[in-house]
Amino acid sequence: MMQTLDVCKKTSGKIWHRKPSPSSDNGLMFRITSSLSSALSDPGRNIRFLHTAFDAPGDRFIAGDHHGNVYIFDLTKNRFCLAQKTGHPSTALAFTLRRKTEFLVGLSDYSFKCFDSDTKELVAWMKGHESAIHSISMHASGRYVLTTSADTALLWDLDTFQRKRKLNIKEEVGLLKVFFLPLSNTIVTCFRDDTIFAWESDTLECKYQLPVPPGDSPQYRVFAATRDGRILAAGGRSRFIHLWSLDTRRLLRIIELPNKVVSVKQLDFIPDNFQCGADQVLGVLCQDGLMRFINTDTCKLLFDIGTVDNRISNVSVSPSGRHIVAVMDDGNVHVYSVLALSAELSKPPAPLVKVVTSNRMSETVSTESSDRSLIKSAKSRRRDRRKPQDSDSSAANDMDLDKLCNILKGYGEYPAKYRMFIWRSVLHLPENHAAYGALVDKGSHPAYSKLHEVYPIKSRKLLRVLQRILSALAHWSPIFGETQYLPTLAFPFVKLFQNNHLVCFEIIATLLVNWGYHWFEYFPNPPINILAMIENIIAHHDRYLLQHFVKYKVTSQIYAWPLLESVFSEVLTKEEWLMMWDNVFSSHPSFLLMLIAAYAICARGPLMQCKELDDFKYFFHHRNAVDVKQVVKEAYRLMESTPNDIHPKKHIEEFKPLTKGLYPVFNKYPKFIVDYQVQERERIRQEELEYLRQKQVTLAVEKETEKRQQEEEAWYRQEHLLTEAEDKRRRMIQEEEHKLAEQRKRLFAMNREVKLKELQLLDAARRKFLHFQQTQREAELKRLDDEMQRKALMRDQETEAAIEEAEIKNMELNLQKKMFEQELFREYAVSSHHLRSEQDLHRKQKEMEDRIQQRLQTAERERDVQVRKMMSQQLATASQKNIDMWAHREVDHRHHLEDCQREAGHTQLAKIHEQNRTLESEVQKLMTKCQDERESETATGYRDLQDARTDRLNNSVRHLDQIEDEINADLAHVRHIHDDVIDAVQKHRKPYWNSSQQTDLPDQLQTEDSLVNTKVSFERSRQAFEEQELALLNGVRQLRQKIAMENRAKKPPPPLQADGY
Repeated sequence: MMQTLDVCKKTSGKIWHRKPSPSSDNGLMFRITSSLSSALSDPGRNIRFLHTAFDAPGDRFIAGDHHGNVYIFDLTKNRFCLAQKTGHPSTALAFTLRRKTEFLVGLSDYSFKCFDSDTKELVAWMKGHESAIHSISMHASGRYVLTTSADTALLWDLDTFQRKRKLNIKEEVGLLKVFFLPLSNTIVTCFRDDTIFAWESDTLECKYQLPVPPGDSPQYRVFAATRDGRILAAGGRSRFIHLWSLDTRRLLRIIELPNKVVSVKQLDFIPDNFQCGADQVLGVLCQDGLMRFINTDTCKLLFDIGTVDNRISNVSVSPSGRHIVAVMDDGNVHVYSVLALSAELSKPPAPLVKVVTSNRMSETVSTESSDRSLIKSAKSRRRDRRKPQDSDSSAANDMDLDKLCNILKGYGEYPAKYRMFIWRSVLHLPENHAAYGALVDKGSHPAYSKLHEVYPIKSRKLLRVLQRILSALAHWSPIFGETQYLPTLAFPFVKLFQNNHLVCFEIIATLLVNWGYHWFEYFPNPPINILAMIENIIAHHDRYLLQHFVKYKVTSQIYAWPLLESVFSEVLTKEEWLMMWDNVFSSHPSFLLMLIAAYAICARGPLMQCKELDDFKYFFHHRNAVDVKQVVKEAYRLMESTPNDIHPKKHIEEFKPLTKGLYPVFNKYPKFIVDYQVQERERIRQEELEYLRQKQVTLAVEKETEKRQQEEEAWYRQEHLLTEAEDKRRRMIQEEEHKLAEQRKRLFAMNREVKLKELQLLDAARRKFLHFQQTQREAELKRLDDEMQRKALMRDQETEAAIEEAEIKNMELNLQKKMFEQELFREYAVSSHHLRSEQDLHRKQKEMEDRIQQRLQTAERERDVQVRKMMSQQLATASQKNIDMWAHREVDHRHHLEDCQREAGHTQLAKIHEQNRTLESEVQKLMTKCQDERESETATGYRDLQDARTDRLNNSVRHLDQIEDEINADLAHVRHIHDDVIDAVQKHRKPYWNSSQQTDLPDQLQTEDSLVNTKVSFERSRQAFEEQELALLNGVRQLRQKIAMENRAKKPPPPLQADGY
């Protein structure tokens, strides 16, 4: 019953609980599935597996499902584990060759990742593809890997995980596959236009191109190469498979598939370990889901896997050729056994001897009369070989040996499936693990330390196994370290038992102990005694052949010794070689000599035609058209018909198996020669080591000298290059400096023009601004002049009015004087006249002082205006910002001077002039300093301006208050004088009336009229003074408001000073 492994929700476990036995029908071992077990999922639904891939030994394979889970199955250890959860479905898988725990995965998100199966961690994440990766190809060294997608192919370095190369293709030409040829540095690229190119991986140079076959387009889609890289199979959308020979670059063969095949989906060669990479079985996966395996030499269909109901999606073949893993359409993975599938191929033909068990008689179907005697002789040899044992075991062994003898004589060979077991049983191998381990632990023997140079093998694993077996043999007996042909003798057995070193060693040791026991008696010469036996046999059975050999000087060292030292591996194929050794191991040790004589006798036809010595040598070193079965039969005939006096059995002992526990001592050789050779070899080895050491020292010195010379040459070249580069750079710098100088000149000229234009513009703007400022100043001065003229006119008008009024008053007083002269006493007239004179004098003096003061002020203002005009013109060139400040300060200072002049008393006029001169000198000094400190004093000037405005306003208020006080004092003084005049008039009136009562009436009437007129005139003058007082107060208030409004309009105060103001 086929076993099924369900990996759903499992991270590790056993693959099978009972070792599976492959089906005899289709070779199926077991099935792997991943079912969905949930309440919402369909019970029959599975998680589909997508891709699989084997590792290099072929013991493990990796599988990725649609959910991004990656599993590793170890068929040797019967274990599986969940290696990684990628989260994306995989599109391609592969194991790395250098690190066995790492594997590569191409995902559906176009990324390429490397994981470690032990740590389950991401090792590297490689990006670069813009579509899904569909194939991964590893280089034989394991360092490089090729990934192919629909649009490009990338070459990666797995040491650094960096992209090394990228294949760019045209959009109209699609890319099918890019891969490394096995065991070479060749990259093969296949395109959709059926072109195939080969490139050198190191230099990426095109080596060759395969020609497109004539006729209809083959429409290649899939490709496969043999392990030796010599044959390339190509198939596609047709039922024809083309086999190309990459050595000759020619189409070798075209294989036509059955008519029901329309296209080919996948091609894979099944490895054959005994063909040295020349694989002959090709697996073809067709569109019907069946994979057919065809022998490319005979074009014969060997077997197929898959069914129409459950088709195969893709396949992975084990590099060891033992297993095939197929991903089916239902998403499951099927594991097939190649040995079970190819059992029919290796089945021997129908037996010639049939045994009737009832009467123990045998009848033969063969027409040859010697078969009956062969059976008897074989049985007798078997009985002679057996050692004395217990009766029960002896009977059992007799039965086993009889059966093996019947099988061997019936089929000519043992079954391939049980051949290794039969050999171990026939040779009675002791399997001394401890003894073999002790020999292996001694390490590599010096005689085989350079085996790879003398005996090169492509497979490193096979070379290591061969070196280990040979070293163990050399440590067992020194003669085997000196035997030159031992690698040739041991290699076929090593290749056959490369996975079981102990069995391989013991089979070779058994062969040397029994069949090669007398080979080393004449060492280092060939075994003359053995060769003489073979020559005697040929002389007895075919003397003409021997005479032919003697005639052309062909000795036994030419026709017998090459077969012995290579144990027939050079002249026989794998199947023939195994068949021969089935008979050798089952017969007396002398049977091997009979085989050599039989081989020469069976090939006497071609040998009799040879006349050149080289032809004889070539014949016994290469494969020939000799039937091995006939050779074996002839050997059995020679065993029976050879006389006892020349029969090798007389000189060769019976078969002796190896002893258990420890291996027997092998000393059947000239010990002094071997010891001498060992000593000589050791001496030569020491001399060689010394020579190599001296050579290494010499090479190191030479390398150091060459390195120094190269360094010196490189230094001189570098210096020369640096000098040239320096000269070149200097010339370039000079040219650049010249260009830069010209550019600087042009730039300087341009800057000069720009500066000139800028200066012109600035000059024009400055002149325009100065003109505007001059216009404003002239307008301001004109306005101030007009204001001053208006005030002067007003003052003149007031003065004229006051003079006219004073004249009128004078006329009135004169009139009153004339009127009072007649009536008043002389004292009153004198006092009145004196009073009026004092008043007139005081008034005239005041008017005189006012006129003088006005003239002085006018002259001072004119002089100040001229000075300020000159200083303003100088300041305009220094700074534009200070112009406004000093202009305002000029005006404010002038106003301040005017206010100070008005409020100063008549007695402090000289002092005020002196102070004005001092202030002018200080202002002139400050204005001179402002040309250097205009920026720092601007804010200070504005603050001073604000303070000056505040002081001016305060002074204006105080001055107005003083003017009001003076006017009030003048009015009070006028009222007081007026009252005094009235009182004086009334005081002198009474006596006048008393003394003049006797005067005439007309005079009295006239006097009364004059008094009335005088009183009326005083009252009118009083009213005029009061009106003038009110008008003057109103004018002062209006003047103060006008000055404040003009100051605000000209220069509004700063925001911070506005609050304080």
